[in-house]
Amino acid sequence: MSNQRSGDTKPPCLPRNGLVKIPTQPNGLGSASITKGTPAVKNRLCQPSSVPAILSPALAHRSDLPIPSLASPLSLATLASVSSPPGASLVGLNANEGSEQPSPERLPGSPSERQLAVDEKILNRLFWYFSACEKCVLAQVCKAWRRVLYQPKFWVGLTPVLHTKELYNILPSGEKEFVSLQGFAVRGFDGFCLVGVSDLDICEFIDNYPLSKKGVKSMSLKRSTITDAGLEVMLEQMQGVVRLELSGCNDFTEAGLWSSLNARITALSVSDCINVADDAIAAISQLLPNLTELNLQAYHVTDTALAYFTAKQGYTTHTLRLNSCWEITNHGVVNMVHSLPNLSVLSLSGCSKVTDDGVELVAENLRKLRSLDLSWCPRITDMALEYIACDLHKLEELVLDRCVRITDTGLSYLSTMSSLRSLYLRWCCQVQDFGLKHLLGMSSLRLLSLAGCPLLTTTGLSGLVQLQELEELELTNCPGATPELFKYFSQHLPCCMVIE
Repeated sequence: MSNQRSGDTKPPCLPRNGLVKIPTQPNGLGSASITKGTPAVKNRLCQPSSVPAILSPALAHRSDLPIPSLASPLSLATLASVSSPPGASLVGLNANEGSEQPSPERLPGSPSERQLAVDEKILNRLFWYFSACEKCVLAQVCKAWRRVLYQPKFWVGLTPVLHTKELYNILPSGEKEFVSLQGFAVRGFDGFCLVGVSDLDICEFIDNYPLSKKGVKSMSLKRSTITDAGLEVMLEQMQGVVRLELSGCNDFTEAGLWSSLNARITALSVSDCINVADDAIAAISQLLPNLTELNLQAYHVTDTALAYFTAKQGYTTHTLRLNSCWEITNHGVVNMVHSLPNLSVLSLSGCSKVTDDGVELVAENLRKLRSLDLSWCPRITDMALEYIACDLHKLEELVLDRCVRITDTGLSYLSTMSSLRSLYLRWCCQVQDFGLKHLLGMSSLRLLSLAGCPLLTTTGLSGLVQLQELEELELTNCPGATPELFKYFSQHLPCCMVIE
C-alpha cells in the first residue's frame, strides 16, 4: 500500500500487499492515448480509430527543442519536425536523452520573430486549428507552448485512455512506481478510460490523480478485473462520477452493483459482463432514480427486467440501448414502452426475437423518438417500416443494417417521412434500384448508407444525384459503385462526401 505522508488525510482504498509508492517526477504525462469522450451518434463503418497516440513520459520533460520561426508558413510538418530529435520516435524515447533549454540567441529568426513564436495571445488563437493528436506533439516543443496548450479549454471533450502497463514505471531495482498524472490534472481531464486494471490499480489511480475525488465526472473500465469490493471503493471515493462504463469486466457480480451504485449516476453503460442479468437491471432501476441514459449489452437479460423501471426513470430516461439482448421478445417491448414512455433514442440492435409487432408497439407508444436502431433484427419486414412511417413523425435517424427482409416496398413507406435525416441500409440484400427511386424525393436526407447492398446497379445509384442536400453517401462493397460513378458524383454532388 502507498505509505501515508504526514498530513495526508486520504484514507487507504484496499490492501496493496505492502507495496510502497515512490515519489514520481512532476508533470509526467504517462504513456497513454487520448480519445474523444462521447461516441458520435452516427455508427459509420468508415471512421478511422479515434485514439491517437500520445508522447512518452520521457519526451514530456524535454526542454531542448527549438521554436520554429514564424517567418515561413507554420505547417504541421514544420511544427512536428522540431518536436523530437533526429532518429527518435514519438514513443519509446530514451529517458536519459535531453539537454538544456536553448538560449534566445540560438533560436532561429530575428528577435521579433522569436518573440512572436512565444506570444501567448497568438498561440492561444493558433492552437485551436490543430487536432488533439497534433496538440500532444506541439506541447513538447518548449515550455512556453506547453504552458499555453495545457490550458483545459484545449482538451474539452477528450478522454485519456490508460492501459495497465502504462500506469507504472519499472525502477532499476525492479520495483514499480505509479506514473505521475500531474500533466493530466493540469489540463483538467474529468474523464478517464482504464484498460485491464485491477482493484489495486484503481486505488493507485485514486491516490495519484489530484482531481479524482471530486473532479472526475466519467469513468470507463474495459477488460478490467475489478471486483465487487473495488467497484464499491471506486464509487465511494470518486464522489464526482456521474457517468460509468463497465465493458468486459467479468469479476464483479450483481451483488456488487447493489452495494456500489449511487443515485448521482445519470448515465450507465454495461457490456460483455457475464454476471449481468435481470437482478442487475433491478439494481439499476431501484438505485439510479436520475438515470437519463442506459446502454446495455447482456445476453441473459429477459423480458421481466424491462418491467423494473420506476415512474421516476420513466420521466428522466431519454436514451435506452439494448444491444444483442437475445432473450428480449415483444413482451419485453411491451414492458419497456410502458415503463419508459419519454425515450428519444432507442436501440434494439441484435434483439433477434423482436418482430414487426414489437416495432408497432414502439411506434404507437414512443412518439418522441428521434433515433431508432433496428439493425441485426432479422424478423423485421416491410410492415414494421409502415408502422414507423405512420407514427414516428419526429424520427431523424433510422438504422436498418442487416434487416434482410426489407424490400423496395418498405422504402416506399419511408419516403413519406419528412423529418428523416439519416438512413442506414447496410447489407439489406433485397433492396433494388426501384426502391432507391422512392428515396429521391426525400429532401431532408443528409446521410444515406447503402454499403453492401448487392442488387444496386450503377444506373440506379446514379439517380441519387437528385438528393442535392445529401452530405454523406456510403457505398462501400456495392458492386454497382464504379470509378466512373464516383467521378459522376464528384461533379454533380460536390458538397457530398462519398465513401467508396
